Amino acid sequence: VIGNGLATGHGVTIREENRIGDNFNVWNCTTIDYGCQIGNNVKIHCNCYVAQFTVVEDNAFMAPGVTIANDIHPGCDFSSKCMRGPHIEEGVEIGVNVTILPFVRIGAHSVIGSGAVVTTDIPPGSVVVGNPGRVICAIHDLKCQSGLTDRPYKDILLHGSSAPRQDQE
Repeated sequence: VIGNGLATGHGVTIREENRIGDNFNVWNCTTIDYGCQIGNNVKIHCNCYVAQFTVVEDNAFMAPGVTIANDIHPGCDFSSKCMRGPHIEEGVEIGVNVTILPFVRIGAHSVIGSGAVVTTDIPPGSVVVGNPGRVICAIHDLKCQSGLTDRPYKDILLHGSSAPRQDQE
């Protein structure tokens, strides 16, 4: 099932048994494998792979090259019985070339920095970088490196989410 307002680029594959909300934008050469749940107003850029059984809530964004996995032990005889994609909560922003492993939950209104490998659950309102991905600050503490604004992601800040700082864990 695909809602109203689907917009796609060329070379997009959307497999069977997906539930996709309204105003879904998906760019070139991206694959949405089967059995996914994708919310409203989701944008997935080019060259992304969304594995089977992934959940992406409303207003999420994925930059080019995001890879999502769903199999904790590929090739095992029991692999198909325990596949599960990650759960990406509302308003999550995912940077270029991020890898997200199976069974992971990314909390609402988090930002995942380019190249991160997300291996564990991420609290809401977190900024995550690195391999393995780690929380470096709350979204409220993120500064604009270019100096063009006092706070990037002001729309996320309105939701009041917060994550513990690395030094508070």
